Amino acid sequence: MRVFLRSAFTIAVATAFAMFLYIAIVATTVVWSGAHNSARTADVIVVMGAAQYDGTPSPLLESRLAHALELWKAKRAPLIAVTGGKREGDRFTEAATSRRWLTDRGVPTNSIIDEDTGQSTWQSLENLAPVLAQANATSVLAVSSSWHVERVVLSLRELGFDTSSSAPSSSLTRETLTKTTKEVVGIAIGRIIGFGALFDITG
Repeated sequence: MRVFLRSAFTIAVATAFAMFLYIAIVATTVVWSGAHNSARTADVIVVMGAAQYDGTPSPLLESRLAHALELWKAKRAPLIAVTGGKREGDRFTEAATSRRWLTDRGVPTNSIIDEDTGQSTWQSLENLAPVLAQANATSVLAVSSSWHVERVVLSLRELGFDTSSSAPSSSLTRETLTKTTKEVVGIAIGRIIGFGALFDITG
């Protein structure tokens, strides 16, 4: 009995250590992706949607759009893809709001493609995938907030796209730390079961 308990304890300690190490590795990749801006060019810049207020981007969405605009002006990709549907009661989708923000700043309409029905990261990207394929886009430069961009990269890779990341700079606040922590947990699970499967479970 004593040998059994010792073995069970050893297995439990080893399992706990392995889980801790795995979470630490995932956390490192999330932070690294948010801080590292790829120098690669791509076929398209994909900008993840965020809240909009009656056609006006929220500060979070505007920071993503401004960063994508800088990348487009630097000729990092010829196309920008915008994403995001709308909530109940909204007049505008996140994608439509993003499109107008970009065209108001000189991006031609034929340089913008969109997905305007998604209600989550995975749903938006899954819906966007055939649109990207139709545009013959196989490589993507993903733009989202520092705490979110790693999920976008991994989701797009799962969907078959060669993906690198670029996130706007952000300061470390309690809110970003909380969001980063939540993302680490979600990504840790998604890496094991797949982000499509994770969406099927959590919605």
